[in-house]
Amino acid sequence: MQQLFPDLWQTAAQYPFGPAVTTHAYLWLRADGNVLFYNTGLAAELDAIERLGGVAWQYLSHRDEVAPSLADIRRRFGARLCCHALEAPFAGRISPVDVAFDAAHTPLANLDVIPTPGHTPGSTCYRIRSAHGPTYLFTGDTLFPDGAGWGTYVAAAQRDTLRQSLALLRDPAPDVVLSSAARDPDGYRRLTGPDWQRVLDEAIDSLR
Repeated sequence: MQQLFPDLWQTAAQYPFGPAVTTHAYLWLRADGNVLFYNTGLAAELDAIERLGGVAWQYLSHRDEVAPSLADIRRRFGARLCCHALEAPFAGRISPVDVAFDAAHTPLANLDVIPTPGHTPGSTCYRIRSAHGPTYLFTGDTLFPDGAGWGTYVAAAQRDTLRQSLALLRDPAPDVVLSSAARDPDGYRRLTGPDWQRVLDEAIDSLR
């Protein structure tokens, strides 16, 4: 585990889609129960998560994060699994889904759930307003670091849908963007407000 901020830790990289694509999970520390975004199957990382207080909620961004480790995390920590209702049938093959949502909402203090269909029908982003200052945006595979730039994973038929979803992420601008999979060893980037607007503009224009 790597500590990125006082309340946010990143798991070690995994390579389920080949050596060029990394995946990470992120643990948000909270007094009322920690939140794990995405998924990890690394035993050493689960041990580290236990030392950091375990997992009360696990939020998936979409179905590509479904793996046998969902059941391990639920069994070990009693974590409640949360995802969009359209992704729940995929997650439910491995572990019961405790919360299946279908609209934007704020289920926990300082956590905004933002459905962003496009990559998959139930793809979802999550925004955290950290008590330590930064705003974190977890983008799943909706938008991810791709070498020196940014990329999207989307079928041709969903390009219009993804453009509309990206527009939902414009305000407030995040300080840190953390994807699920990335063609980048770090999987996250720090940005200024103007940088974020440029990234979104370029991503939206690339989908026209």
